[in-house]
Amino acid sequence: MNDVIVLSNVCKSYITPNNRVEALRHVDLHIKEGSFVAVVGQSGSGKSTLMNILGCLDTPTSGQYLLDGIPVAGMNEKQLSFIRNNIIGFIFQSFHLLPSLNALENVELPLIYRGIPKAKRRQMAVSALGMVGLSERLLHRPCELSGGQQQRVAIARAVAAEPKLILADEPTGNLDSASGNDIMALLTTLHRRGTTIVLITHDNHVANMAESCIRIADGQVFL
Repeated sequence: MNDVIVLSNVCKSYITPNNRVEALRHVDLHIKEGSFVAVVGQSGSGKSTLMNILGCLDTPTSGQYLLDGIPVAGMNEKQLSFIRNNIIGFIFQSFHLLPSLNALENVELPLIYRGIPKAKRRQMAVSALGMVGLSERLLHRPCELSGGQQQRVAIARAVAAEPKLILADEPTGNLDSASGNDIMALLTTLHRRGTTIVLITHDNHVANMAESCIRIADGQVFL
C-alpha cells in the first residue's frame, strides 16, 4: 500500500501578542492507503492544528507534507482548493449543512464545485444517501432530521465523489451514544470498502473503534 499522508518534521507555531505557541512539534507521520486511523488527544493537544494541516486548511511553519505523493508546501490558494475539493472529504462535528437546502441538495453542493454535470451529480448524491440509509429522507431539510441523520447526510456529502481521503473531526461529538455508534459503524463500512479515514477525537472509546490509534499531546505525536 502507498502512503496517502506523509508528514516529515512538521512544525506549526503561532505568534500571539504575549508569546509564541508551538502547536505542532517535529511531527513525523505516515498513513497508508486504506487505513482507518484515529488521532486522539485532549483539548489543546494540537489535534485540531494537525487536522487543519492534513486537510490543507492551514500550512506548516516548517517541514514537509506529502498528500498522495503531492508536496503541499508552496501551493497557492487555488491549488489548495483543488486538493480539498478533489482528494479530501470532510466530516465535521457540527455537520456544516446548509439549513435552506434539503439532504439531496446538501450532498450535491460540493459536486457542483467539482464541475460534475447535473444529472450525474444527482445520481451520485442519491447513491451516497442510499448508502448511509437515507433514501427516504432525500427532500428533508436539516431541521427535519435528527442529529444522527444530519451526520449521515454529512458523511454522504463527504463520500459522494469517492475522495482518496476522509478527514472526520469529532464526528460523534454532538451525538448520543447510540447515534455515535451508528456513525462509527458507517465509517468502518467505508474503511472496509477501501477508503482511507483519519478520525480526530478526544474520546478513547471512539478511537478504539478505528483500525489503529495515534496519540497527540503538547503538539507531539506518539505512535
